[in-house]
Amino acid sequence: MDKIEYKYLNRVNSPADLRRLSIDELPRYCDEVRQFIIEQCAVNPGHLASSLGAVEIAVAIHYVYDTPTDKLIWDVGHQAYAHKIITGRRDLFHTNRRLNGISGFPRMAESEYDSFGAGHASVSVSAALGMVRAAKLRGEEYKTVAVIGDGSIAGGLAFEGLNNAGSDKSNDILVILNDNNMSIDKSQGALNHYLLRLSTSSKYNRFRQSMWSLLSRTPRLLNFCRKITNAVKHGLLQNSNLFESLGFRYFGRVDGHNVKRLVRTFIALKQIRSPKLLHIITEKGYGYAPAKNNLPVWHAPGCFNPDTGERVKSTSKASRMQDVFGETLLDLAKMDSRVVGVTPAMPSGCSMTIMMDEMPERCFDVGIAEGHAVTFAAGLAAAGQRPFCNIYSTFMQRAYDNIIHDVALQNLPVIFCLDRGGLVGEDGATHHGIFDIAYLGCIPNMIVATPSDEWELRNMMFTALQSDTPFAIRYPRGCGRGTAWKEMPFESIEVGRARKVREGNDVAIFAFGNLLADAEQAAEQASVIGVSTAVYDMRFAKPLDRQTIVEEGCKFKRIITIEDGIIRGGAGEAVVKMLNDNHITTPVTTLGIDDKFVEHGTIAELRHLCGYSVEDILHAIVE
Repeated sequence: MDKIEYKYLNRVNSPADLRRLSIDELPRYCDEVRQFIIEQCAVNPGHLASSLGAVEIAVAIHYVYDTPTDKLIWDVGHQAYAHKIITGRRDLFHTNRRLNGISGFPRMAESEYDSFGAGHASVSVSAALGMVRAAKLRGEEYKTVAVIGDGSIAGGLAFEGLNNAGSDKSNDILVILNDNNMSIDKSQGALNHYLLRLSTSSKYNRFRQSMWSLLSRTPRLLNFCRKITNAVKHGLLQNSNLFESLGFRYFGRVDGHNVKRLVRTFIALKQIRSPKLLHIITEKGYGYAPAKNNLPVWHAPGCFNPDTGERVKSTSKASRMQDVFGETLLDLAKMDSRVVGVTPAMPSGCSMTIMMDEMPERCFDVGIAEGHAVTFAAGLAAAGQRPFCNIYSTFMQRAYDNIIHDVALQNLPVIFCLDRGGLVGEDGATHHGIFDIAYLGCIPNMIVATPSDEWELRNMMFTALQSDTPFAIRYPRGCGRGTAWKEMPFESIEVGRARKVREGNDVAIFAFGNLLADAEQAAEQASVIGVSTAVYDMRFAKPLDRQTIVEEGCKFKRIITIEDGIIRGGAGEAVVKMLNDNHITTPVTTLGIDDKFVEHGTIAELRHLCGYSVEDILHAIVE
């Protein structure tokens, strides 16, 4: 990376400061912001490539619009690092995603410039429309801008927002489509092909280039442009414009890295008081060659050398749980022709790419559409396939009705593999997978498995394949315990059966999932001070092992349940109910997350704050 001296970066502490720069100074300022993001993310990891591609967009919006009076909504926050730097958080950026530091996503409580929080995709248009309508009701005057990526706009919620916003020509809303042909992985679906067709029509683009050169300098030509543009699109594209059919005036395509042109374009669009969509073409990872050469990896690359792009490799010898899933899925697919994989836009994030490389015809990336992924998987199951539907736990929340109505109610054998179950660390409240045990455990016909290590995850997938009922397997982000899972043959696990991993007489710990190792460590420490602690790997949050809980539970002075999730409605409360139903009065301590959202920090820091670190478990044993 060729470094430049910071000439403007430290002079801009707010959008008002930015507006004091001349338009000719903006390209240099953009380069400085981009360099700053690279330098900061090299030592404090974050979402790099997306924000590098959106620098000019953020600068041009804040240069033209009167933020924070004008409302700016980012969808999703992966793009928003430049926005944070411009809006007074440059000197705090070194705390990005760290405990008690600024969030990696827009957050209303953090800044008045964050008009709406967004860690999940496709929310911006609906939220922006709500603000437009609120302004009318309150008699207020401000502009509303939503920035949405090409992957996010394919989500159903985005289309619902577009459909509603375009139905009323008085809705003064600007939707900026940041089109880089990528979400985390390459964007999928018919809409992506449509956007590519819009972006590559040479006749249309030549006409568009000529018109926008005039339009951006002469706003009075807007009326003329409006009268002829639809006819031109019909003639040159042989197709009506999708966004125009939804009631939006479509403008594009515009070079998203030409900040001067963006500024002139935004100035012109401010004069149009109706639903508008501006199609901007950007490159994810723009300005940093290592990121552009491997976009999925550089979406969130971890620490790296900013000069060379060399990434800091993990020293852990244990396998990532996502890789255990990916390799096991391929092994099962080789054994059983019914096995297929489904994922909503994260094949590399969940390692389904392992199977995709060998059996692409049996893997389906459906785009950022979690509800569709679940119902699509239900259709596959109804027709005789055995779909493994891999969705991050936090994103599965978006498909809750589909799980109940389309899968569980019909008792279809869809296997949900919930990656990132539990606390995920620096991504914070929008991404922690802490609700899955609670929201799945109350659904009839649903099995909820909580494997404690790589070997159990592999065998839970094997077990699920043999089941004829909906089966959810939740497992954590990151590496497992280092068990020799690859060398072991598949074994079927009895559904609803726990296993005792440590003998004890005084206290019993019922551990769910990846907290088993911490429970064993705390039990070992307790033995040093004379407290004998038994530890059980519960394996399933539903159905619970009634025999173990009832027959073993009454033998101890106290029972401790631990789970990497919300306590209310979770596995611990289910254990308490089972004991109560069987008139067992052994005192129970439930460890997990209280009735609250958890912010960002390392997983170790957050477990300590939530009260279920090894030290907290030990305290519960000996208190």
